[in-house]
Amino acid sequence: MSSVPGARTLLVVDDDPLILQCMKLCLPEPDYHVLVADSAERGLEAFRSHRPDAVLLDVQLPDRSGLAAVHDFHELDRRVPVIVMTGHGSAEVAITAMSGGAFEYVTKPFEPDEILPLIDSALETSQMARRPAVLPTQTLDQPPESADRMLGDCPAMVDVFRQIGRVASRDVAVLILGETGTGKEVVARAIFQHSRRFDQTFHAINCAAIPETLLESELFGHEKGSFTGADQRRIGKFEICHRGTLFLDEIGEMSPIMQTKLLRVLQEKEFERVGGSTPIKTDVRIIAATNRDLEAAITEGSFRSDLFYRLNEFTIRLPPLRERGDDIGRMAEYFFAVYARTLGKDFVAIADETMRRLLAHRWPGNVRELQGIVKQTLLKASGPVIVPAFLPTGFAGGDPAAPEPGPTADWHKPLGEEIAARLNDGSHNLSDEIHAAVDLLLIQTVLKATGGNLSETSLRLGVSRPTLRNRMKQLGLDRPA
Repeated sequence: MSSVPGARTLLVVDDDPLILQCMKLCLPEPDYHVLVADSAERGLEAFRSHRPDAVLLDVQLPDRSGLAAVHDFHELDRRVPVIVMTGHGSAEVAITAMSGGAFEYVTKPFEPDEILPLIDSALETSQMARRPAVLPTQTLDQPPESADRMLGDCPAMVDVFRQIGRVASRDVAVLILGETGTGKEVVARAIFQHSRRFDQTFHAINCAAIPETLLESELFGHEKGSFTGADQRRIGKFEICHRGTLFLDEIGEMSPIMQTKLLRVLQEKEFERVGGSTPIKTDVRIIAATNRDLEAAITEGSFRSDLFYRLNEFTIRLPPLRERGDDIGRMAEYFFAVYARTLGKDFVAIADETMRRLLAHRWPGNVRELQGIVKQTLLKASGPVIVPAFLPTGFAGGDPAAPEPGPTADWHKPLGEEIAARLNDGSHNLSDEIHAAVDLLLIQTVLKATGGNLSETSLRLGVSRPTLRNRMKQLGLDRPA
């Protein structure tokens, strides 16, 4: 459990005081809680006492090797990711540690921009693996701890819970289908937590957030010198997750080439690192998710039918929030209680008119949108009863007088003009150029609105913090002061 409510706890084990101080400065509260230890033994004591969400571990420690410490941390809880730090010339030692189950490694000296995305990714992976998913046997009367839970008792969700129970202990691939924001990641976590591999490694990859060339290396690893910039061997997630579970989110966005390579791994139960020739055996359970209609994608030729059948050994379809009836009200009450506690706000009840608007809303962004609306409302609220005036500006809440957004919205006009201009300029990379331009404007606007708060920005955008950091880095976008 994290030592500070709402914070994600990182244990840093290093005998260099500068590293310890740097991590405390780079990862401030309340978003993070940093524990420090200057030896392996003190690190293990802190681990037993506080059970951090992730560990940042130096290889060279005064009392013992960091390689042995990786094993010791995993003996206590294998689900907690361990990032290994290594000095110049000792990268091979770190690679050995990764082969033994370390989450990732970073070479000293490093820049904050290099290590912070790794830490965020490790913390998110840890929370996905260890935070329990609420099933219908648990009631909303229990003290709220996290908004990242599976809630509901409508017939469609009861059926989802039943399917999770049916497939979790069966060692088969699972495909989770549903609109954006319906909770596919939470379902994947529930399957993992109730599976026979629960005490093994769990990793998640967003296939849409990583370029194809990097995704191949992320999944399968690469050998030193296999491509420009590959100055060291890298261990991929299929190797790290041996006997564990790998969650492939947004599988429908995977390129045809990567689909072919993934299919081979699923069929042969082995792979080769990029640039390598030695087959590596792997035993990994795959859980995949997408908001795309894969059968339509097969018809269009953008998704392989044989891969679909490999992933589709068991399918769980999540209902959109608008079809879940009274679940909306129950979830709203729960989220208000959770976020009120996190934000230090008072919450007693939702006014009847406010509830009517929440129930009438169509929720195109599903559960993720509901969470965002609840948090914005609490930030605006000046009392413990949630009245309509506290709802975000522009939230129609099903009011028939409010205009519905549509394809003729004004922002399409300048975007269309920009596309036409680039066509006239002879661009042959329109997709990447337009997506980059839109992402840059979108992220800059939201960052400005949130005062540069990455947690709030990722929530408003509906993406994870690691995804946001990676996209900002790709766009060359610095967080405003």
